[in-house]
Parts: sequence; structure tokens; C-alpha cells
Amino acid sequence: QVQLVESGGGLVQPGGSLRLSCTASGSFFRLNAVAWFRQAPGKQRELVAGITSGGITNYLSDSVKGRFTISRDNAKNTVYLQMNSLNPEDTAVYYCNAAISILSGTARDYWGQGTQVTVSS
Repeated sequence: QVQLVESGGGLVQPGGSLRLSCTASGSFFRLNAVAWFRQAPGKQRELVAGITSGGITNYLSDSVKGRFTISRDNAKNTVYLQMNSLNPEDTAVYYCNAAISILSGTARDYWGQGTQVTVSS
């Protein structure tokens, strides 16, 4: 009943930038905590960044924190991941994960379809 849609991935050269978007659509829902995950070929999915309903953020590592910024626009039910100074190690499928409650019920996890980010010269 609630759909989570991602956009903004693509091919970029090292040092370039991308802005990922995660938008929830539907009726009578509340978008709570949201996180971005990524999964590179042959590796487990890992947490990249997260943001609470109150705007508190956390990041995977110092290198990611210095280059990536997670933010949200509650009026648009959208969470963004701004990625700067990209390097080949950032190449992965990026997934949006959100805790969503419907009709004031208990929140449960929703996953986006994933968007491919490829950093290559």
C-alpha cells in the first residue's frame, strides 16, 4: 500500500557527485527513521547513513561522513543522500530502508528497489 521509490543513481567519474532521492507515496502513513544501505558485488549489505524522524544522523565511517550528507524533507516525504568526491570503492547498489507506520499502527520496514551507483573513469 506504501511504495518507496529511489532515483539519482548512475555512472560518474572519480571525484564526481550524485544526489540520491528516496520518496514514499501512499495514503495515511508516517515516514519515521530512514537509512541508506549499499551492497557491492560479492559483499554483504552495509549501512551507509541514517536519519531519525527528528533529524539526528549517523554515518558508516569518517571517510563517508566527510563526503556524504543525509537529509530529509518531511513535507515531501523524501530523504536525500548527497554524495561528493566519489571514488571506485563507492560503487554499489544503494537501497533506501524506511520505518513506516500506517493508520497510526506499528512501524515496519520498507525497502526501495535499489539504484546502481558506478564510479569509474
